Amino acid sequence: MRLPQSAIELMHREQLEYLRDWQRQAYEAGLVGCDYPQASGGGGRSHCQRIANQEMQRAGRPFLPNILGLGMAAPTLQIHGNDFQRETLLPRLFSCADIWCQGFSEPGAGSDLANVQTRAERHGDGWRITGHKVWTSLAHFADWMILLARTDRERKYQGMTYFVVPISANLDETVRVRPLIKITGETGFNEVFFDGLEIPDHYRVGEIGQGWEVAQTTLLHERGGGPMVTPSSGHGGTPERALGDAYALLDLARRTPRGAGTAADDPVLRDRIMQLIIRQEGSKQGARRARVPALCDHPMRLALQPKLVMSEIRQDVCALAMEIQGAAASLSIGDAHAPDGGEWTLGYLNSYGVTIAAGSNEIQRNILGERVLGLAKSK
Repeated sequence: MRLPQSAIELMHREQLEYLRDWQRQAYEAGLVGCDYPQASGGGGRSHCQRIANQEMQRAGRPFLPNILGLGMAAPTLQIHGNDFQRETLLPRLFSCADIWCQGFSEPGAGSDLANVQTRAERHGDGWRITGHKVWTSLAHFADWMILLARTDRERKYQGMTYFVVPISANLDETVRVRPLIKITGETGFNEVFFDGLEIPDHYRVGEIGQGWEVAQTTLLHERGGGPMVTPSSGHGGTPERALGDAYALLDLARRTPRGAGTAADDPVLRDRIMQLIIRQEGSKQGARRARVPALCDHPMRLALQPKLVMSEIRQDVCALAMEIQGAAASLSIGDAHAPDGGEWTLGYLNSYGVTIAAGSNEIQRNILGERVLGLAKSK
């Protein structure tokens, strides 16, 4: 069984069950949810998750499939959720008994998230959800969704409320999930349609009209700037070079014939590889510096950079790998003649999703420019 390059490319139930079992074992061993309170199903420790992440990566373990739950839902519920949500939902999230997805983007509300039109209307003591979400990773497997919905049409930012909603229990009744095929042929993304899904009020996260504020907590953690560390995504059994490791370009160049020698004989190419390695190392050291408050001139400057910087480094690494391979880069996954099984090419195609996810990189530059550097807002 071949595993995908990341959790958001999961397509088959067999892949999911293999990875779900791995996350359960990691949780039972105390490697997931380490920094959360024991009442929430966590380990009750502090500053341990980062160490656990590093050890799982060093051991070459596959990624944890519940990445959206761990990286976005869990910190949001811990900060803004009620006792029921923390004590009932989080332990099952950590153990991967439940899979989570994110219901933010809509056909008319992607980068302009505050334009969401999915409605949550009062219905008795609870709510009725109607609307359409898109680009919803893992929705085809998800049990739960974190959902941003409009509860007041007259107010934009104060007219949204945040919910957790059950997905799998309501499929084909009031919830429909339709896969979207990507350029890679994979179906990690989905559309989700709500047709009067009814939920109790205790599935609401935060106060009515506080959805924008709660969503900012989710986005902060999605972009790597939150105080709660997300467990490592690992590499899914795929060679790490396919995931954008600049050092692996050296090995690829040495193995790729060119003229009478190899691509590594080209001094210009060697310099380009070293420039990428320098960028990669600089980003890693910046992340270390961000963990030391005394070294941060602005509390969010370094914390908000990893998503922007590392997504572009990964894309540039994979693009250079394609250039090194030449015509062979056109061979796809599974082709017997594809270098490294075609993983570099797949990584390059997938890299565009990473520069768009969590707010496109153009949006990230606006955030850094306006909120950190104090520049005038773009028009």
